[in-house]
Amino acid sequence: MPEKSMRVLVVDDEPQIRKLLRVSLGAHGYIVDETETGLDGISRAATFKPDLIILDLGLPDIEGKEVVRQVREWSQVPIIILTARDQEQEKVETLDAGADDYITKPFGVSELMARMRVSLRRTARSDDEPVIVCGGLQVDLAQRRVTISGNEVKLTPTEYDLLKELAQHAGKVLTHKQLLKTVWGNLHSEDTHYIRVYVGQLRRKIEDDPTQPRYIISEPGVGYRLMGK
Repeated sequence: MPEKSMRVLVVDDEPQIRKLLRVSLGAHGYIVDETETGLDGISRAATFKPDLIILDLGLPDIEGKEVVRQVREWSQVPIIILTARDQEQEKVETLDAGADDYITKPFGVSELMARMRVSLRRTARSDDEPVIVCGGLQVDLAQRRVTISGNEVKLTPTEYDLLKELAQHAGKVLTHKQLLKTVWGNLHSEDTHYIRVYVGQLRRKIEDDPTQPRYIISEPGVGYRLMGK
């Protein structure tokens, strides 16, 4: 059960998907509202005030990406995309527009709910929380200090900035473009080799086995997410 009755808005034009989510989420204590169009979804997001939105991309009136863009003009509510489209470019564009995560149909309800919990925890965490903990990894923002299982890890300034960005959005997919803009600036928005090099360096320092990473997870063609186990 959620700690309190979290409100979830489902925007999907498939009645069977809406029913599945209404029943499954309702059984776990979530309050669910639903609609089949993007424009109504935007309106419901303002009136229902959900804690999280589950959104399809292929809607009958406007594209799901446009729903994300419009909602992001006034709200940072977590948005999880649930869609049959699996093209990498579509994922990148949707995440760059402001979505938090992306799950491709057919999907498992348990996987969706796990992603929901991660997004809701991230939202609930105070933005000024000084120490971010992901499994055995700790990032102390105040002291710019990183430890693994209590042992301090020495990072270069750029390595730290990259890890800090991933840690502050732990569980969320960050696209190459988002990471490049934040860590290296707008002039390097296409230099994805920078990220590959620095992710490789970080993995060698924080992973038990850099070839089987537990923390910095690749989303092929899209970007990276930090996961703590």
